[in-house]
Amino acid sequence: MAKTYNHLFGPVPSRRFGRSLGVDLTPFKTCSLDCTFCQLGQTTQKTTARDEYVPTQTVLAELKDWLEADGQADVVTLAGSGEPTLHSNFGEIITFLRENCSIPVLLLTNGTFLHLPEVRKAASAAHMVKASLCAWNEDSFCCVNRPCAGVTLENLVRGEAAFSQEFAGTFYLEVFLLWGISSTPHDVKRIAALAAEIAPDHTQLNTAVRPPAEDFAVALPQKRMQDLVALFSPEAEVIAEFSAGEAPDIQANETTIIAMLKRRPCTAKQIAAVFNMHLNEVSKYIGKLTRTGRINGVQEGNGTYYSASDGALTEGTPE
Repeated sequence: MAKTYNHLFGPVPSRRFGRSLGVDLTPFKTCSLDCTFCQLGQTTQKTTARDEYVPTQTVLAELKDWLEADGQADVVTLAGSGEPTLHSNFGEIITFLRENCSIPVLLLTNGTFLHLPEVRKAASAAHMVKASLCAWNEDSFCCVNRPCAGVTLENLVRGEAAFSQEFAGTFYLEVFLLWGISSTPHDVKRIAALAAEIAPDHTQLNTAVRPPAEDFAVALPQKRMQDLVALFSPEAEVIAEFSAGEAPDIQANETTIIAMLKRRPCTAKQIAAVFNMHLNEVSKYIGKLTRTGRINGVQEGNGTYYSASDGALTEGTPE
């Protein structure tokens, strides 16, 4: 029988890395940025204070339990409800995974702490790291990312460039573009110049395909995204939509579906892929959870994305 954890979620579909077991190391929406495009909504605790936000030993115990239960995933990802490098012991958790399983470990970070040597050292234990770049100067950084006081684009670029030179694993740079803000060749060329300074192994272009925190954070059309890849050297790639292979055996019920939708909005097809269910069965769950107000649907250009409602976000998570 599937078990629901307090600090693990999924595996959930990732458009970049397949099915990902998420490790959530902060309270909901605790971050150094308040990005206009964030799929989780506005940041409620904007901070640069690094601390042990959730007990390290509790997270390690949950991971041990999941691994002993023959957990299956393509990747284990430190991500979730906030910025994982805010957790003072995130490196210890990566090291545990490296020593106790063969599943690749991915760190998703906004990059705002990579200028700190101790954060770069901890992050270097991962197999893969994906950091972000969404702006070309401090004004555009404040417009798109709305950073906590003291967080600057200069430090972000400097830290990501230093990490890129030091890291022995695979370093991805995700460039997030928004229509009317970072959608012209002139502005994207300036972002591309910073990306060249950072020199990642791979540069990936993304846009607001999931419901964003702000209505004015509008996605670029696919054709415009493709037209912009050549501005990067080496040439960037547009992140492809997720396609599922054989799904692991995860039991679907209202609790596990809501637990997943608390962390990231998903379409009915994505829910079906995670739980290896027929779309008709997924539709029954969606209908009931929508009628009872526990999930909400938002129509985007490529489908309806479902997320947990405010009431569901405050429900206790069973052990």
